[in-house]
Amino acid sequence: MNTTTTVYLSKQGMKELRKRVHQLEHDQARALNELRELDKSEKRDERMALIEKLASLETIETDLLDKKQLLSEAKQLPRKRDALRVALGSVVELIDQQGRLMRYTIVDSIEANPSDGRISILSPLGQSLIGKTAQQTIEWTTKRFQTNQLQLIRIM
Repeated sequence: MNTTTTVYLSKQGMKELRKRVHQLEHDQARALNELRELDKSEKRDERMALIEKLASLETIETDLLDKKQLLSEAKQLPRKRDALRVALGSVVELIDQQGRLMRYTIVDSIEANPSDGRISILSPLGQSLIGKTAQQTIEWTTKRFQTNQLQLIRIM
């Protein structure tokens, strides 16, 4: 039974994921080399370091396996998107009640980073935006039951 689910990532998200896999592979190779050197030692302190390195290697390998699995399931968002309605991969421009302009890309939760302009499709704002058209007012409620409003200016 195939239980893989496709994860859609932006071009930047795919690049960051590949970079993380490469870094983990490098960390794994370095940890293995350090283990080989420590394994030759008979000193008690170095044997304790060996145990710590083994634990570190296990963490690296688990993370590496997870990231490789994610990369195998990931597909890049299509370049052409409907500019009429907000969907996964849309870039939106919003304006708040004070006149501040914000630009966000709607992404899968795995690559969400609001400070970098990428919001999750599963976030309250992301869910409120899906299916909306330009010039609509977006409303959502925070965990503290505060209602927020933004005007959707443009979909790219």
